[in-house]
Amino acid sequence: MPDDAAVARDAAEQDSAFAHPAVRPDSTAAYGAHADQVIDFYAPRGGADRAAPLVVVLHGGAWRAPYDRAHVSPFADFLARRGFAVASVEYRRGASGGLVPAQGGAGPVAGRWPDTLDDVAAALDALPGLVRTALPGADPHRVVVTGHSAGGHLALWAAARHVLPQESPWHLARPAPLRGVVALAPIGDLRVADDLGVCSGAVRQFLGVAASGAGAGGAEALFEERLAHADPAVLLPTGIATTVVQGRTDIVVPQVVSEAYADAAAKAGEVVGLTLLEDVGHFPLIDPAADACAVVAEEIAQLAF
Repeated sequence: MPDDAAVARDAAEQDSAFAHPAVRPDSTAAYGAHADQVIDFYAPRGGADRAAPLVVVLHGGAWRAPYDRAHVSPFADFLARRGFAVASVEYRRGASGGLVPAQGGAGPVAGRWPDTLDDVAAALDALPGLVRTALPGADPHRVVVTGHSAGGHLALWAAARHVLPQESPWHLARPAPLRGVVALAPIGDLRVADDLGVCSGAVRQFLGVAASGAGAGGAEALFEERLAHADPAVLLPTGIATTVVQGRTDIVVPQVVSEAYADAAAKAGEVVGLTLLEDVGHFPLIDPAADACAVVAEEIAQLAF
């Protein structure tokens, strides 16, 4: 368990990241009929003399309903002010009415199986057409996907759809046309994250195992089956340039989870960049007021330009 000082530091970092007022997008477009199936677009700020790279942002929040894209809108705006065109994706998360035991009491369910992955796949598939109208100044040939925490998991997963089993409904016949992925403190190895109890059992909730009603043996079999379709540490190698940015003092998604993903990639014959930031926890990576956020923007630029 983290000590009191680590918990206090994490709370202060979260307060700083969430203190910024939400930034309204320049436009919003739907990729489906559900209210959460939308993408916010932020045009690059300033007078660019060439088409801007497109950054696709997938927000975190343990795949849980209370955490939507609004909390990363300052981060999206920060990237737009750095000259990127930005598409911030919303997706269906845990049912708002469902509560499960969590640390310190009851908490919302994490994710909807299979709806969350349905939405991420549909959003990325619809994005090229939507961008032509919403962000005509974006360069469709320079696309980087980034995501924070649970969104980091989704970013890694979105880049690995061509590695999915062929019977998967999300399988792509060829790799997505991406310049790369920058995953921020991602839940990148679901098995390791589950072993650690990351986000109060969010992994099994996300996979629909915790609420499956199956007995112990059946739940474990379902867990293993769904890992093959959802775990980025299994879906390797992708052949897509990938960088993970991780704070060393992160107590929400600990460093060992990112290291496990990088190790799995190495065993699969792929090199994943792992940028470890000293004295940085979970939330400074998306906090425009933090130095870590500038590091994130630079990592994205390294792949985009």
